[in-house]
Parts: sequence; C-alpha cells; structure tokens
Amino acid sequence: MSSLHERHLAVSPGWLTLYYKNPLEITHGEGRHVWDADGRRYLDFFGGILTTMTAHALPEVTKAVGEQAGRIIHSSTLYLNRPMVELAERVATLSGIPDARVFFTTSGTEANDTALLLATAYRRSNQVLAMRNSYHGRSFSAVAITGNSAWSPTNLSPLQTLYVHGGVRGRGPYAHLDDAEFIAACVADLEDLLGHTRPPAALIAEPIQGVGGFTSPPDGLYAAFRRVLDRHGILWISDEVQTGWGRTGEHFWGWQAHGRNGPPDILTFAKGIGNGMSIGGVVARAEVMNCLDANSISTFGGSPVTMAAGLANLSYLLEHDLQGNARRVGGLLIERLRAVGAASDCVREVRGRGLMIGIELVKPGTDEANPQAASDVLEAAREGGLLIGKGGGHDTSVLRIAPPLSLTIPEAEEGAEILGRALRAVG
Repeated sequence: MSSLHERHLAVSPGWLTLYYKNPLEITHGEGRHVWDADGRRYLDFFGGILTTMTAHALPEVTKAVGEQAGRIIHSSTLYLNRPMVELAERVATLSGIPDARVFFTTSGTEANDTALLLATAYRRSNQVLAMRNSYHGRSFSAVAITGNSAWSPTNLSPLQTLYVHGGVRGRGPYAHLDDAEFIAACVADLEDLLGHTRPPAALIAEPIQGVGGFTSPPDGLYAAFRRVLDRHGILWISDEVQTGWGRTGEHFWGWQAHGRNGPPDILTFAKGIGNGMSIGGVVARAEVMNCLDANSISTFGGSPVTMAAGLANLSYLLEHDLQGNARRVGGLLIERLRAVGAASDCVREVRGRGLMIGIELVKPGTDEANPQAASDVLEAAREGGLLIGKGGGHDTSVLRIAPPLSLTIPEAEEGAEILGRALRAVG
C-alpha cells in the first residue's frame, strides 16, 4: 500500500506546502505537546500556525464543542444563533472599536477579503495601500495585497495595490535610522506616495508581520500613519489574524502598540480564537460595516459549534490571564533564545514580543539570507523533539516560534535547549 505522503502527492496541488523531508502526520495532542503516527512526542512551538492558542485538547473547549454538536451543528446566519451573538458581543467589546459590528467568517483569508470589500465599497475606490513583506491570505483579493512574492502567485487582480515602507525595521533603505527617524522617513514616503495618486480606500497592515518573519516597525508607526490617513479619509485595517488575543504579551491586540490615535476602522481576526476550530471575523464601526447595499449571508461563518468553541476558548484565555503568561514566559524565552543566537554565527537577529518570536538566519560572516539553514534547523529541531515554523521574505530564512499561550517555564527552557542544539548541529 502507498504511504500517506504518496497518496497526498497523488491528489493534492503541487503548491500545497509540506514541512520536512519526511512529512509528519500528527495524530493527537495534549497541552503543549503533539504525537505523530509513530507514537513520538513533540513539544509544539508552532501551534498549527499560531492557531492552537491555549492548548491542545483543552477540556473546556472540547466539552463545549461536544455539547453544542449534541444539540445542533449547523443553521446558517439566516436564523438567530445564540453562541454567535454571545461571541460577537464579547469580541465587539474587546476590539475597542466604538459602535462595533462583528461578522464571522471561516478563515483569516476570508476575513481580510471581507474587510477589503467593506473598505472599497465604503470609499468607492479599488485602490489599497499595503505593506512591503506583508501576507494577508490566499484568496484572489488577498494575494493581490500581499507584499511577499513567495506567497503571491499572480499580479492579476481587481484591486490596485501600492506598497508602503515600514513593516521591516532591520532591513531596507531606512534600517540605519533610529526609531524616530525611521518613522519620519516612512511617513514622508507615505505622504509622497499619496501626492501621486487619488486617495486609496484603505491601508491594511499586520502590526507584526507573520509569514514575513515576525518583523515589525517601531511602536507608533501606525499611529503616525493614521494621522496622514485621516487627513485623506483613508481607512485603517489592522490584520490581527496572528497578533490578536494577547499573543504579544504587552497588548491584547497588535494595534494597541500604535493606538495613540484610537483603534483601527476595521479589525480582522482568525486563528487563535477557535483554538483549532475554523473561525475568522471582521470588526468595524457600524457606519462602515453597514455600507453594503445588497443582501448577504454566511453559510458556515458563525457556525454554532465553532462559536461555542470560541466562547469557551476566549473565556479560558481571559480567566487564566494567558496574555500575562505570554508576556512573562515569552520574555524568558526570548532571553534564552538571544543567548542561543549569540553563540551562533548564522543568527542575525532574535526578535519578537510575547510568544511570537523570530530567529533570522544568515550565511556566516555576511548579511545574506540563509534559507537552507532555516530548513536544516527545522529538520534538526524535529529530530530533537521540537516543532517550529519558518517564514521571512522571498528567502524564507526566519525560524518562527509561536507556542500555545499556556506554555510553562520548564517547557520554554526545554524548547530553547533543543533549538540551541539544532543551531549548533547546522553550524
């Protein structure tokens, strides 16, 4: 009989990425650990791409899912849905957006697609500002605003996209400037760009770029951008698919590091809120959310089962102060990883916030990206019993560390030790 990998290759698209030379089948998980089909246990430092936010097999979530599934699994948005309304109420309050309305989707891609629909309809413009090195999903509109060529397979699009400086602090033409000068230069670039075009509908930005390698600007950049955007009537969309729900430790939302001018006009979320269940969504003030003049529904967005999971997961996160845990344990982990990085010639930078940490790898003695080293460390870490991710610009040379937010100090120290061995093995 063919292996599962061979069967996968026979029926799946060639562009559907798999990690590892010998791809891994994960069969079950508990807490911060998962097991493969051979029964081997791994410490999970990637959480299904930042999606298992609290813990694998969290009893509170699995219980809520089972109980709701025993009542009714599906109804669509054509009927009143108590779990959806209850979760929407909580998300609206937590978002910080006044008079907020919430629309649930099934993914971050669909959430960003909806945000683009709202912004372009509200502003009557199909022109969008996006950040260089960004990633916003895999739909036709989302790849059109993705400033990362490795994840944008076409430039055919109904949208006109203009890319802005600022998402990457440590590389590019402004990297040598101090933080205040960096912000000023990026704002001047934005002002100059807007002087050559009709006002776009919106700026969409990840407060910390996820697929781009956990890069971020200095705090306050998007507040400075917001002052410019407001003068032109341009909306600000904060893509919180990876930064939301307290993962950065310091803030509940990534935008709050840039929030001196208030919350964004539109906020998108997904991944962690469902702890593995398929939930995404958009929050916007009523004026923007209600700008559409045609009917719409969502068949699967707001499903009773996924909403029950989201409610249980969010309650657990807040009641157990997992944002505070991300700040405390994440602070320790980044210190350990910086010590590990200092001993390696191929580590250019260890960066991040909370439990969202990137390790950028270069060829020793140079500033040149080293995607082969990233792949080799990924393999070596797996051999040591640790699962991590990778990302970055077109070169994919950044290790991505994003464990569940319930990570313990001993687990953080164990993971740092395994990563240290993997880096030493690669050189």
